[in-house]
Amino acid sequence: MHHDTPLIATIVAGLGLAFVFGAIANRFRVPPLVGYLLAGVLVGPHTPGFVADQKLAPELAEMGVILLMFGVGLHFSLKDLLSVRTIALPGAVVQIAVATAMGAGLAWALGWSFGAGLVFGLALSVASTVVLLRAMQERRLIDTERGRIAVGWLIVEDLAMVLALVLLPALSGLLGGTSQMAAADPLVAYLGLGVGGAIALTVVKVAGFVGLMLVVGRRVIPWILHYVAHTGSRELFRLAVLSIALGVAFGAAKLFGVSFALGAFFAGMIMSESQLSHRAAEESLPLRDAFSVLFFVSVGMLVSPVSLINDSGAVMATLFIIVIGKSVAAFLIVLAFGYPLATALIISASLAQIGEFSFILAELGVQLSLLPERGRDLILAGAILSILVNPLAFAAVGWLKRLADRKEPAPPDAAASAGGPVPAAVPAAHDDDDLPEATALTGHTVLVGYGRVGSLVGAGLKQQGQPFLVIEDADKLVAQLHAEAIETITGNAARGDILKAANVAGASRLILAIPNAFEAGQIIDKSKAANPGIRVIARAHSDAEVEHLTGLGADVVIMGEREIAKGILDHAGRAPADGGATPQAA
Repeated sequence: MHHDTPLIATIVAGLGLAFVFGAIANRFRVPPLVGYLLAGVLVGPHTPGFVADQKLAPELAEMGVILLMFGVGLHFSLKDLLSVRTIALPGAVVQIAVATAMGAGLAWALGWSFGAGLVFGLALSVASTVVLLRAMQERRLIDTERGRIAVGWLIVEDLAMVLALVLLPALSGLLGGTSQMAAADPLVAYLGLGVGGAIALTVVKVAGFVGLMLVVGRRVIPWILHYVAHTGSRELFRLAVLSIALGVAFGAAKLFGVSFALGAFFAGMIMSESQLSHRAAEESLPLRDAFSVLFFVSVGMLVSPVSLINDSGAVMATLFIIVIGKSVAAFLIVLAFGYPLATALIISASLAQIGEFSFILAELGVQLSLLPERGRDLILAGAILSILVNPLAFAAVGWLKRLADRKEPAPPDAAASAGGPVPAAVPAAHDDDDLPEATALTGHTVLVGYGRVGSLVGAGLKQQGQPFLVIEDADKLVAQLHAEAIETITGNAARGDILKAANVAGASRLILAIPNAFEAGQIIDKSKAANPGIRVIARAHSDAEVEHLTGLGADVVIMGEREIAKGILDHAGRAPADGGATPQAA
């Protein structure tokens, strides 16, 4: 029997080809998202063979945006958001204005109308949520000040685009397109409001949503999580997390006219106040990753290789505005507000691309007869190419930062303040632009991670009087470590410069208290290369992880489930069974 299953076919083809080409890209040391985009090109309408459903793919991609912004919200708080308002609000507004002006200038050069230039410029001014957040997460910057500024900037851009989507139909007639006041908002048409009324209504609805989340959501969402957690059902807990994320996002869009992404972000931010937020983040992670991959596949489906070649001059001009023009504007804005060079470079690289909101604006502009179809094609081409070159922008940032570090002379008392030599090649890995100081410790223990397990290990080492330091990159945990007067290197321990600052080469022991076995494997590999005699103790959650870590050189790998079983048997008054454990695994 033949079944017409476009949803299943789109998911299977999208994820399957994304896996194949993502793995190939990774093999050649190219970012996997290049493979995801190529998979989208192959299942798109512009290449022969299977064509995925062009309506379903963008909707699945929107799920990725919702879950990704929800995940970011789980690591944020209202205090974090307000702490960057002085740079994120004016910075985003000025950057949108500059990028819009540059886009309008290109449109004028191409002979388009003022309305077309306005839509085109706005579409080039707003960064992609998915691309920015994936870049930040890969570099573990979400919990840093730079990450908070980038997310705050993103939220302001999001709100500006929500306003633009409401106002464009109302202003379309004045800008040379077809007037569609009712399309701006049915309530605007029903109440007979003008442009000023449409703006006021949008502001009121956004404020109403934020107020509802802060007053009602703050009480209801944590209560639901705690209630479900007490049922003891992991399945129900996961379902509750996803229902809240998707339900709030959908409700925000339908009832308040707020974007899905903004609604999901606030749902996550409110949920972050619950003690169960860490578990909620873990439960939503697999779906978050899968659907964000589908986002890149859906973008690839829009690629028309022929149009890229036929209009190459205008395409390159569009790409220049996105990658260079917008980035330089953001860079100068951040520096003008007194932030360090490293922060300005990271923010400018993060914003050097466009994505989902740009597609929505382009489509609306064509529907309103404001933007020619050529303009939509240029926006799509600019989005795809800017996403492809975004990893190169981050690589350029690293090169520029190292160049600036070499040119800037070190303070004369830098070595003395650290109690030893400060490695000049260690780049900034935390909120400010100061280089992480090399520790003066030798023969010490390096503890990676200070979460639930790491904090207990750290307390034990402190009680025993053993010299140790902690490598941690989460702001809240770093603040806790400073409060406890524990020496801390802030950054990702998988980076060689961070391990060098922790003096792994002179350490006697490395304890990996992080739950991620793949990341732990990278740290073991680099640590053993620097110090073959270092004793490595790690944690794992499965026999496969134990085998992986011991194969890389870990001396002892402790599997939580096995230790729990031994503890239960001890308390039951029986000798713990060996269970066939290898000598390397405790």
